[in-house]
Amino acid sequence: MTPRRKVFGIGFHKTATTSLATALRSLGYRVTGPNGVRDPSIARSARPLAFRLAERFDAFQDNPWPILYGDLDERFPGSRFVLTVRPSDEWIRSVVRHFGAESTPMREWIYGVGAPLGNEATYLARYEGHNQAVREHFRERPEALLVMRITAGDGWERLCPFLGEAVPDMPFPHVNAAAVRDSEAGSNDPSD
Repeated sequence: MTPRRKVFGIGFHKTATTSLATALRSLGYRVTGPNGVRDPSIARSARPLAFRLAERFDAFQDNPWPILYGDLDERFPGSRFVLTVRPSDEWIRSVVRHFGAESTPMREWIYGVGAPLGNEATYLARYEGHNQAVREHFRERPEALLVMRITAGDGWERLCPFLGEAVPDMPFPHVNAAAVRDSEAGSNDPSD
């Protein structure tokens, strides 16, 4: 049996990364992530950790995968990359509501500061810069990158053809969808 191509979810947290992971599991992929969030040495350990995990799994979501997309693209040629995105204003509201003043080593590594509350401009610049850099990296190889807006309704019809998979006879998983509706009514936002 030919091994599957690796699928790297390289969208930042709070862009429906959990929904993507659930969809990939439904398609039979072995998924891992997030990994190393509270590792105080994540800046040094991310690459060795990612390369070890990449030998055991075939799909990856949340962190540290987005930060390492260039290394992963080089190390695992022929892989597929899924950039999950949402509008910047929605994204930063979700990040601040979800993480607030809590700091983690992972977010310190990604943004230079661990907590989004009070650092919204820094987080937005990093988020938007990442999305632009990913698109530029794959500009000459569009077949390797799929940009998905899961929070806006993208689902199986975009993901399955990109991966060469049959569309399953089930709705696309929108993890925390009920909670997202609550958040639109002013409650907290646990959307991924």
